[in-house]
Amino acid sequence: MTTVLVIAGTDSSGGAGLTRDVATLTHLGVEAQCAVTAVTAQTDREATAVELLPPRLVRAQISAALATRRAGAIKIGMLGSGEIVEAVADSLPPPSRLPLVVDPVLAASSGRELLDRPGRVALMQRLLPRVTLLTPNLEEAAVLLASATATADAEIVAQGQALCARGAAAVLLKGGHAGGPLATDWLITRDGCVRQFSVSRLVARRRGTGCALAAAIAAGLASGLALDAACAQAKAHVTELLQTAR
Repeated sequence: MTTVLVIAGTDSSGGAGLTRDVATLTHLGVEAQCAVTAVTAQTDREATAVELLPPRLVRAQISAALATRRAGAIKIGMLGSGEIVEAVADSLPPPSRLPLVVDPVLAASSGRELLDRPGRVALMQRLLPRVTLLTPNLEEAAVLLASATATADAEIVAQGQALCARGAAAVLLKGGHAGGPLATDWLITRDGCVRQFSVSRLVARRRGTGCALAAAIAAGLASGLALDAACAQAKAHVTELLQTAR
């Protein structure tokens, strides 16, 4: 079977994190390997506890997973700290070998910080130049760029281009938390391509949609889909999740 290595934290509620990643991959017919970065105690309302794993153990998990079976792609979610970002970056295969999808998990839905300031710096310096696709929402993109949250289309495109200029091969800026009748994600690539993926905005709320989107994109890339096709497939999957949440 096609395999994706997921590097992320657990969520005791099952709504996000590794649980959501594995469920997404299984739904799409892709096998999962896992490297746990953190254990969190969460409900749908708050994150009550967070414990980061030792960086050496994170590194050992990645090494063991890659030695056991060849992955078709890697998806990275919660990292927690600068030390773990560095450990992950040191453990990744060369960029040309595997597609790498990074969901920059900066905070829980309740607002609790899930990546410290050194981790954000290390993400930009060590991981961004290696990513096939970065999948921030508009607020996360603004934090990473130390900028105001984009609202107008031109601002969204400019922030995607700025992240590409910092090293990302492509960025998918998620507009699910924005306003308007359409929920639009923007795919911006280093070579100048700009594409929108839009669906009618649903009156629904579900945790873990960012995790699901990035995992579904990684599944598509691992299965041989082009980047835009993988993004379209993932958008459809998340829309289905939100429809069932209604």
